[in-house]
Amino acid sequence: MRLALGEIGAQMHSLLKKTVVEFFGTALLVCVVVGSGIMGTNLSSDDAVALIVNAISTIFALALLILVLGPVSGAHFNPVVTFVRFLSKDLNLASAAAYSAAQVAGAIVGAIVANAMFDLSVFQISSHLRVSTGTLIGEVIATAGLVALIQILISRKQDSVIAVSVAAWIGSAYFFTSSTSFANPAVTVGRIFSDTFAGIAPASVLPFILAQVVGGLIGFVAARALRQNEKSS
Repeated sequence: MRLALGEIGAQMHSLLKKTVVEFFGTALLVCVVVGSGIMGTNLSSDDAVALIVNAISTIFALALLILVLGPVSGAHFNPVVTFVRFLSKDLNLASAAAYSAAQVAGAIVGAIVANAMFDLSVFQISSHLRVSTGTLIGEVIATAGLVALIQILISRKQDSVIAVSVAAWIGSAYFFTSSTSFANPAVTVGRIFSDTFAGIAPASVLPFILAQVVGGLIGFVAARALRQNEKSS
C-alpha cells in the first residue's frame, strides 16, 4: 500500500514538473511571437519587414525551447500536438488535459508580458480580424504539416532533429501560408491579448482553432499512412 502511494506521488510530481515546463515554454514562445511582432513594427512601417523580424525570432526561439525543454516534457507547447500524442498513446488523458491547460495559461501570460516589456497597456484585446477561406486553409495546411512532421520523426526515432525540423517548418509556413502559420490553439488564444502585429481578434479564434484541429487530424492520419507504407516496403 505504501509503495503504491509512493508511486502515485512520484507520478504526480513528474506530471507537475512537466506541466510547469509546458506552461513556461509556451509563455516564452508567445512572448517571443508577440514581442518580435511589436519590435518589427517599431523598426519599420513595412509589413514585410515586420513579418521577417517576427519569423526569424520565432524560428530561433522555438528551436532553442524545444532543444532545452524537450527532454523534460516533450516540449509540445501546443494542445494539438498534445492531443495527437494522446491519440498515439504516448500520454494519458489526465496528462494531456494538464498539458493543454498549462499551455493555454502560459500563452496568455506570455502575451501580457510582451505587452508590458514594450511599455504598452498590459491588458489588451486584439482587433485584428484574420478569418477568410484562404487563412483557414492555411491553418489546416500549417498544422497538418507540423503534426505529420513530428509524428514521422518520432516513429523513425529521429527525435534529435525535431527541434530544427519543427522550427524550419514553422519558419517556412510563416511565408507560404496565408495565415502566417499559427498552427497552435494555445498560441492563438494567447494572441487575443495583444492588440499588436501578432494579435488576433476573438471572433477569429474559434474558426482558427477548428482549422488547426482538422489539420492536426489530417497530419496524424497522413503520418500513420506513411509509416505503414514504410513498414510494408
